[in-house]
Amino acid sequence: MVEDSDHFYCETCDREVAQSDVIRTKTMGGLDPDNWQTFCCPECGNRLQTVFVGGE
Repeated sequence: MVEDSDHFYCETCDREVAQSDVIRTKTMGGLDPDNWQTFCCPECGNRLQTVFVGGE
């Protein structure tokens, strides 16, 4: 299972997903979308991780 700053693991697809391939979506639950984004699998759309992107 890979989860570092460059790769994520999709449990639904059972595969590694490079950060450059993820789909970025807005967060839910009141998190500031300028600082937080949800990374989703490009194959199935499963949520991989919500990450802080405010420093980008």
